[in-house]
Amino acid sequence: MKSNNSGLKLLALVLIATTIISCNQSTNQKEQSAKPNIIYILADDLGYSEVGCYGQEKIETPNIDLLAANGMRFTQHYAGAPVCAPSRCVLLTGKHLGHAQIRGNDEWASRGPVWDFEAMAKDPNLEGQRPLKPGTKTIGRLLQGAGYKTGVVGKWGLGAPLTEGIPNKQGFDFFYGYNCQRQAHTFFPVHLWKDTTKVLLNNKMVPPRTKLPEDADLYKQETYADFWLTDYSSELMQKEVINFIKENKEQPFFMYYANPIPHNPLQAPKNWIAYYVEKFGNEDPYDGSRGYFPHRYPHACYAAMVSYFDAQVGEIVATLKEQGLYENTIIMFSSDNGPTYSGGADSPWFDSAKPFKSERGWGKGNVTEGGIRVPMIAQWPGKIEAGSETGLISAFYDVLPTVCDIAGIEAPEDIDGKSFLPTLIGKKGQEEHEFLYWEFPASGGQQAIRMGKWKGIRKNIFKDSLQVQLYNLEEDIQELNDVSKQNPEVVRKIEALFIQEHTSAEIERFKIKQLGD
Repeated sequence: MKSNNSGLKLLALVLIATTIISCNQSTNQKEQSAKPNIIYILADDLGYSEVGCYGQEKIETPNIDLLAANGMRFTQHYAGAPVCAPSRCVLLTGKHLGHAQIRGNDEWASRGPVWDFEAMAKDPNLEGQRPLKPGTKTIGRLLQGAGYKTGVVGKWGLGAPLTEGIPNKQGFDFFYGYNCQRQAHTFFPVHLWKDTTKVLLNNKMVPPRTKLPEDADLYKQETYADFWLTDYSSELMQKEVINFIKENKEQPFFMYYANPIPHNPLQAPKNWIAYYVEKFGNEDPYDGSRGYFPHRYPHACYAAMVSYFDAQVGEIVATLKEQGLYENTIIMFSSDNGPTYSGGADSPWFDSAKPFKSERGWGKGNVTEGGIRVPMIAQWPGKIEAGSETGLISAFYDVLPTVCDIAGIEAPEDIDGKSFLPTLIGKKGQEEHEFLYWEFPASGGQQAIRMGKWKGIRKNIFKDSLQVQLYNLEEDIQELNDVSKQNPEVVRKIEALFIQEHTSAEIERFKIKQLGD
């Protein structure tokens, strides 16, 4: 009898222990599933006013506008940098350009013929840009530690295929798209990457910058046949985003969707181009003289690219609703920098940076408002007030701590960002920046400070010009009237901040000797 009793007691203890373990597992699973999904959608070279909810009058973006109608629109949000790679580095690491690893676009030409697309197709060592360092604390890596499935689809630009900088070694479980920014100069590449595997596409090699024959008839559509092929990268990438959402619906996920639209070249689905040709009427062709590929209808195609991207945003929202994920997903939408001026894009015609100046020298590649102030929309049903707006002065380096707050984890201490979650959900206690900082080791060498209503800029630093131009953005939104002489104390404070916030770059190409590097 004692033996039987002992056996029964042992069995009871096992059952109790199993029940406790099962309950704990169930609780952990519920806690994980309760964490909100996070989708960050990054457009490429989309100007501040190239979507309807920011004042665009020619391009139709109903789905992005609906994000704003159902969420919050930021009016004073800034990109990390005025060009691609450094802006993405700032976004993913929470550090501004005075502390960031990647501070400019560096095609790493010391490796060989990095602009030879046929050579790149054969040798992945020629692809990609300078890599992030191993172990960099990216948004992806931090969220992985919080139990999130992390994915990036689109354009990477922060580490060549055979380096430690690839997405799969920088905190992302899944990657699909362009590793290399140069490869993204065509929407019909011969390959993309899926994790660490090169995926060959059904496109012939048409290198970016390919020109038309001198005797080509620019007004015939068939002239441009080589610039619309079979596998359209944006369509392929969208499918991967949708699949990622469906495959990970049982666990919290983070999707960083870095679609290269509307970055040149001008390549958009034919039905969308036809729509805008009918809307805009006939127009002169773009002959390719300002880079990228030529196009029969440049205005119509540019608008078509943005509207096609808008339709993709709509499909993402629809998928979230179909999968029962909509209520528990926050979507953020922004752009990596201001509008471009090359490749047939016509930012003045679209007034792409309104109310800022859109012309060359004022948009992409410049720390002027048109180059770095970008649209920013956040939607989170039941958490963010529908149709709300904020003038909070914020930047890309605030996204990392915000995402950490949303996921319920601590952000690293050595970042420059401040979480804007209180603003999103209407809570008190929003910590505000005293100033925002940028430096840019290209386009003549530039620095900028946004401090309240003041904007201080240094241009042509490479020519030993450390003179500060000062603008009162409340009175002069286009930065046309330099008031530095009338406000010497403000200038002195900005000069001190320029010194305080700049640290010497580790990568030689990003050093600015005029700043003491």
